[in-house]
Amino acid sequence: MKRILITGEHSYIGTSLAAYLNQFPEQYAAELISLRDAAPDSFDFHGVDAIVHAAAIVHRKETKTTQPLYDAVNRDLTAALAKKAKRDGVKQFLFMSTMSVYGMETGTVTKDTVPAPKTQYGRSKLSAERRIAPLSDDTFCVTILRPPMVFGPGAKGNPARLRKIAERLPFCPDFSNRRSMVSIETLCEAIRSSIDAPRAGVFFPQEPSPVATGTLIERAMREQGRTPKRSKLLNPAIRLLRTCTRVGKKAFGDLVYENLRELPLPDGEEEAQ
Repeated sequence: MKRILITGEHSYIGTSLAAYLNQFPEQYAAELISLRDAAPDSFDFHGVDAIVHAAAIVHRKETKTTQPLYDAVNRDLTAALAKKAKRDGVKQFLFMSTMSVYGMETGTVTKDTVPAPKTQYGRSKLSAERRIAPLSDDTFCVTILRPPMVFGPGAKGNPARLRKIAERLPFCPDFSNRRSMVSIETLCEAIRSSIDAPRAGVFFPQEPSPVATGTLIERAMREQGRTPKRSKLLNPAIRLLRTCTRVGKKAFGDLVYENLRELPLPDGEEEAQ
């Protein structure tokens, strides 16, 4: 049996993963821990096989004064946790990063796309990746996951916004766009597979094919007990929104990982003094 610690006691991915792994009690003992009021050095990680670091600052309005908070939690805390895990003999450290490290709202991400984050969230996550990557060696496996948008019941962020849109629409937009996404079920299974066969590198868990935004709205309508009907009536307005507004681009633009499943760990960066 593998002992797994998951950070992010109240995070969507963390709580979902703990519930998923605990369906296999003969294989895993998964425990959620909170880093909100306790520094990594206060924990004893001896005997832990893997740590899945899902805790982060996300979905918070970014202002000129919030960059230090993003850096402290998403970058510095991640580095401190990974170092403590390595000192205590943990075999694998899985870090939940993000597609936001590429700084793209529309377009195609390939193996040659250079990360260029535009948000404080994306910058702090990429910086965390670069700080933990050099820790990886034969005894300590650093696994970085860059999932696209995560959807599923109760998902926050963009899926939550789409659920609100679904509540207001009389029908489901029949609009064709392509977005790489991953369901919470697919993501949890990808993490489980990585725990079973640890590999160092950057990985891109996602659905086999891109998903249209309308498909998520349709799914939300069904969860609301409605029978969705498809209509192209709103398509001209959607085209205008995704051309002229950031919200429209994020909701209905095309953003995909193209033939991208695995990359080497990023180059490391020196610790800030």
